[in-house]
Amino acid sequence: MDAIARSCELQDKIAALAPADCNFASLALAYAEAKFESNVSPSKELRDASNDAEVLVRDYGVEASMRLDVFQAKLAAEKNIKASGAKLSTEEQRLVDKMVLDGRRAGLALPEKERDELMALQKELSQACLEFSKNFNEENGSVLFTLEELKGVPDDVISGYTRRKDGDREIKQAENPETRRTAYELFDARLSINEPSMSRGCSDTWADYVTEVKMVKHGKGVFDFLADLEQKLRPIGLEDRTKLLALKQQEHAEKGYPFDGEFYVWDWWYYDRLYVERPLSLDDQRVKEFFPVSFVVPAILDIYQNMLGVRFVEIHGETWHPDVQQFAAWEKDVKDESGFVGYCYLDLFPRASKYSHTAVWGLFPGYELLDGKRSYPIAAMVANLAKPTPQKPALMGHDDVVTFFHEMGHVFHLSRVRFSRFHGTNVAMHFAEAPSQMQENWCFEPTVLERMSSHYETKEPLSPDLIDNIIKSRYVNVGLFYLRQVFMASFDIKVHTTKEPADYTKLYNELRESIFLVKGGKRTPGQGTFGHLTGGYDARYYGYTYSLVFAADMYATVFKKGPLDPKLGQRYRDNILLPGGSRDELDSLEESLGRPPNAEAFVKALFGTVTTF
Repeated sequence: MDAIARSCELQDKIAALAPADCNFASLALAYAEAKFESNVSPSKELRDASNDAEVLVRDYGVEASMRLDVFQAKLAAEKNIKASGAKLSTEEQRLVDKMVLDGRRAGLALPEKERDELMALQKELSQACLEFSKNFNEENGSVLFTLEELKGVPDDVISGYTRRKDGDREIKQAENPETRRTAYELFDARLSINEPSMSRGCSDTWADYVTEVKMVKHGKGVFDFLADLEQKLRPIGLEDRTKLLALKQQEHAEKGYPFDGEFYVWDWWYYDRLYVERPLSLDDQRVKEFFPVSFVVPAILDIYQNMLGVRFVEIHGETWHPDVQQFAAWEKDVKDESGFVGYCYLDLFPRASKYSHTAVWGLFPGYELLDGKRSYPIAAMVANLAKPTPQKPALMGHDDVVTFFHEMGHVFHLSRVRFSRFHGTNVAMHFAEAPSQMQENWCFEPTVLERMSSHYETKEPLSPDLIDNIIKSRYVNVGLFYLRQVFMASFDIKVHTTKEPADYTKLYNELRESIFLVKGGKRTPGQGTFGHLTGGYDARYYGYTYSLVFAADMYATVFKKGPLDPKLGQRYRDNILLPGGSRDELDSLEESLGRPPNAEAFVKALFGTVTTF
């Protein structure tokens, strides 16, 4: 409440300025949010209090964004700056442009009645998103299986079933197709409570509104991008499906399971894994033995530190849970305050009612204070890595290593900007994921895989043969993998271009079958588990695939020749990370690449040859 009161007081002062007194200084505002504890705190009381606080913050944010008097002060400041001929820096001019654009996009040019209606709708939307997220975090359903039904699932996974985690992946190794089907359908329907949240139709221009400030510019651009990508991927996906269906038929014949000629959504993870294991002799469980959490986490931190010229120092302050680690980040060779970068928390292991996936929260941005000193950023990475069992230490699959490497890329998005608005991943959403997606490539580089692997018993790194097979597995069944992304993005964009309420469960299931090429069974409200829809990715999920173009280009052009070269790391940090959103993202890319970005590297990785994209 105090923070809201202080912000409101500041806005009142700005609004009270005479038009002639409005200038650049009156535009520079900083803000922060208070929603993190609702995702990580072990205390239900604190989680509920955090949710209540977030309602207040969100509602206040809506009201603040709709203040006509403050917007008029901003317009006056913009006019006075232009009239004075004042020379602003690139970052200062970008702030002016963005803040004025925010007001126009918030509807402040609308008549009063329509502004009031818009404010009410924004608050309603904010509340629906918050409830969706709360349901997501606190869902705690379960399903019972016998040991016979779980045949094929590793013993160390079964021994850890005190609480369900990431159900569809965890059960993918069950041999019995009925076990996989039951687990998948229950997992997909676990958040049916969220189904009503989507019952209200969206404006038929919402996708255009959202994408106006993105690189793609309009909703039609998203549809065109997804249609083009689906058309290119479909022949590859059909080949993948044929191979996996043949493998399913073979296994069903060997084990006496009935075969109906269909390839179901719960078959995909299982046969994708089996297809990799058999020809490449790449056993997931064998690979996991080389990635103990206690070795991998420090190794990845060390790789990032050396590449980017920083150092992490663990500190032992108070945190929200005993499992949480806290670090201070410093410039590598600087010992005084000028070398301090910020703080980071790692909350890596699962517990009840904790956020159930992997993500990074920017708790506070870094920016310059009015007295010239700096406010330092704080970031927290939340994950759900396996805990130790009586037989083995906590181990990570290679997929988990890739995800961890990706998320640490967000932690290390260490910008140095003047204004909080432009710190770190506060860039165009298409570009926010690109640096971390680029850094996933390290997990398929021989020198890096050797460096961050150590068998939990022998302490030996991955052998050259295992490393070679991991690299070969990267683009196996890539057609189906990316068609699944296209399906999710297509559902998202269709939902946000539907004017009237629709049967979204029907749409979700139909799109999954037609685009992803897998058959469903019982119709389930899987969209209730699609957290991105209410987590800031509405009409924007396509950006995950869109940004891969930039990620592939950066890696092939800059890093492929020396993934661990600190000089290349410094170039990347200077050109991409340090500016944050303080300049146009394409300018950052062009400076890093030495030319405008293109899709050649991405297309070549997926399709093997460079073609028009």
